[in-house]
Order: sequence, then C-alpha cells, then structure tokens
Amino acid sequence: MVVLGTAVAFVTGFKCNAAYGRLWEARQIWGAIVNASRSSGVMVLDFVAPEEHGRTHEALLLRHVAWLTALRFQLREPRAWETKQLEYNLEFEASHFTVAERKGSLSDELAKVLSADECARVLGKKNRAAALLTLQSEALRLHAEAGRLSEYKHVELVRTVSTLIEQQGKCERIKNFPYPRQFATLNLIFVWLFIGPLPFGLATEFKKLGTTGVWLTVPLTMIIAWVFHTMDKIGEASENPFEGSANDVPISAMSRGIEIDLRDMLGQQDLPAPLTATNDILM
Repeated sequence: MVVLGTAVAFVTGFKCNAAYGRLWEARQIWGAIVNASRSSGVMVLDFVAPEEHGRTHEALLLRHVAWLTALRFQLREPRAWETKQLEYNLEFEASHFTVAERKGSLSDELAKVLSADECARVLGKKNRAAALLTLQSEALRLHAEAGRLSEYKHVELVRTVSTLIEQQGKCERIKNFPYPRQFATLNLIFVWLFIGPLPFGLATEFKKLGTTGVWLTVPLTMIIAWVFHTMDKIGEASENPFEGSANDVPISAMSRGIEIDLRDMLGQQDLPAPLTATNDILM
C-alpha cells in the first residue's frame, strides 16, 4: 500500500501541477492583453490625427472592445473534453453564478460598438476575433494612406495588433488542446485502485493496536480517500481555464475593466460599471 500510495500521490501531484500551469499561463496571457490594450489606447489617441468631424479615435478603440468581446465569446464555447457540462457543475452554476457569454448574444454585443456593415462582415467569419484584428489593421492602413498616421507610428500601432494576435493564439492553444486524456483518465483509475484496498491495508496495521485500534481504520480511510480524490478533482477543475467554471480566469471582468479604461481615455462620462463577484465568484 505504501508503494501504491506513493505512486498515486506522485501522479496526482503531477496532474495538479500541470493543471495549475495551464491556469496560471492563461492568467498571464490575459495580463498581457490588459497591458497591450492600454498601450494601444494611449498610442491611438497620441499617434492618430482625428478626421474632421469624425470619430476616428472612438471607432478604433471601440473596435478593440469588439475584439475583446468576440474573443471571450469564443473562449467560452464548449469543448468535448471540458467538464463544465457535467451534471454537478451545471447544478452548481445554476445556483451560484452566471456566465454572461451563455446568457447574451455576440451579435447584440457587437452591435453596441460596431457599425452595421462591420458587424455583418465580422459575423460572417468563422474566427470573429481574428476578423476584428484584420479590420483594425485595415483601418490603420487607411489612416496612414490618408496622412493621419506617419509611417513610423503606423508600424508601432501595427506591432500592437501583432501582439494581440499572438496573445489570441496563446488563448486558442490552451482552449483547443486539452490536458492529455491519458494522464487525466489513468490518474482517476489509479486513485480508485488505491482507495479500494486502502481500508484492508490500514486494518492490518491498526489491528496491532488491539480491538479499539481497528476502529481507527474507518475515519482514517475516509480522510485519506477524501484527500486523494479531492486532489484529483482540483486538477480537473483547473485544467480548462476558459470553460466558464467557478475556477476560470475572470475574462469577462477583465474585458469590462479594459473597456472602462478605453472609454475613459476617450473622455466618455457614462462608463459601464465593473463586473462584481456573485457568491464570491468573479467571471
């Protein structure tokens, strides 16, 4: 039992560590998106000369908000290997929190920040977030050709678009490539292979303490089994950081924070309210 328990603890620890690595990488990616978004906003206001009687800066920054919206909707789409659709997870969500991307419509959200023509163009694409970055790059080119953006400043702004493309690709890598199923499945099997004979192994040892000692087998078996099973579930709950669970990276709240910053840069007064936690869960 000692050898088996050590092996299971090693494999379970590996799963938890790998799952946490995916979660932490996702958080770092969205931290980079926050920084790149603010940099982009500052450079748009400082580099791009506004059109006469136009909404140059507003159009560019709101198109960035649209990209954030499309990206978070894409990241919340379900995948076959995710655990969000399990009955107990759905039951927990129904009673504790709401995923905005599952309640709202992408087309309605994009209509708030894009023109009708741009909405139609974006919604006709498979990868809507990438389409919006393409539109943004195209708009910057048109501003440069019209003389509202110097060549050097155009290059700098396109570099920020490239940074956003890179961060989107990193998000898609985590979203579309699961924690290897052979590790996840075998780890669960190993945990139950250990828990099954555990009470017999403990009973043999506690029997040496006498009749009273044998009864310690029951509570100790429950505690050890709970620890190993919970460690496995912790890894399961952390390995898909964009699926819309209580342990996700709060991309909805982070997107709203970026939107508030960009609208504030534009000098708008009627800013959207930050998203708040529901039952201590921030999405």
